Amino acid sequence: MSSTPAIRVLVVDDHTLFRRGLIALLAGDARFQVVAEAGDANEAHQRAAAAQPDVILLDNHMPGVNGVDALAGFKAVAPQARVLMLTVSEDERDLAAALRGGARGY
Repeated sequence: MSSTPAIRVLVVDDHTLFRRGLIALLAGDARFQVVAEAGDANEAHQRAAAAQPDVILLDNHMPGVNGVDALAGFKAVAPQARVLMLTVSEDERDLAAALRGGARGY
């Protein structure tokens, strides 16, 4: 019986404590392998290009380039990755913009 390979994840959030906590949570589940982390969109694009994750967990409200504006860059450097917005925002405009930009979930 073959096992399913772990889902390769890139975690992007500007809050280090939150990011590290999420990484620790994911590390406790064999279905996930965190392959990279980043604290801003520019760093995230570089890490996505190098790691080629299956899933990108992306904060929307970050300094500099926000998550929605970063979506196009992920399509260019890691086109197979599915982006899930990871945010506390309940703003319907944020949701709509993220989905229009290519996010697969919010």
